[in-house]
Amino acid sequence: MKNEEREVKISFQSKESYICPVCGTDFHREELLSGSGRLIAGDLTDELHRLYEPSIRYGDIYPLAYQATVCPECLFASMDNDFMTLPKPNRQKVLADQEKRKKDTLQIFPNVDFYENRGLISGAASLYLVLRCYDFFPKEFSPTIKQGIAALRTGWLLDEINQKYPGQHYDWVATLFKKKAEFLYNDAIRREQSGIESLSSLKAFGPDTDKNYSYEGALYLCALLKSKYGPMADAAQRIASLEDAKRTVAKIFGMGKSSKSKPGSLLESARSLYESINKELTQIDA
Repeated sequence: MKNEEREVKISFQSKESYICPVCGTDFHREELLSGSGRLIAGDLTDELHRLYEPSIRYGDIYPLAYQATVCPECLFASMDNDFMTLPKPNRQKVLADQEKRKKDTLQIFPNVDFYENRGLISGAASLYLVLRCYDFFPKEFSPTIKQGIAALRTGWLLDEINQKYPGQHYDWVATLFKKKAEFLYNDAIRREQSGIESLSSLKAFGPDTDKNYSYEGALYLCALLKSKYGPMADAAQRIASLEDAKRTVAKIFGMGKSSKSKPGSLLESARSLYESINKELTQIDA
């Protein structure tokens, strides 16, 4: 029986102990095991999200569910590299937000408990908490783009939740998070280009865990998310939004051949998006 339990294990508790910089709770971070056929890569979506096929032995595994570091007591959360480096002057603000943070999280993700092993719902909740808690990080941490990534990842996991539990409006909530991601991605690039907030603190642009699509990937997502989740009702706003997205995506495939940061798959997606935007603009003008 013990051997069987080891075989189906998908995560483990880190040896390193974390001390929450906000409330002082001592905890261990849950890490995802790899290898032994646990992760079976599937398709890549137009949002650069890697899908995974369920394993016969291990079932469904969601790598994104394990990316955030979350204090199980006060629910302070961030990307792992930033967790212990929250500036001291901001810690009291995070502590003051604790009860509201818990209440808001439980309204979206009922009964979530970070003392338990992560599942799909707690994984989505962890990324929502990352989105929320980067409000407490200064610009030196590149918080806006990190919030954008967290919002997009939350939306992806909510899509998965909606497939498992249809009819409970998780699809609607997923769209809300993707709309938030659209705003944050474009705001992050705007801030970077105007010198307000650098992207230098971000080690990997993702947006998923399997590949880093770098700055060009972020530009692509700015355009894609704007075309999918930007203004829809007002024709003039829609045209302006699409024209802006078109200029953004043109920068990617207009720069030439593929490279490590700009793989062929990204170039192909960018060209396809460019053509799609052009087609919609033509139809609006007609």
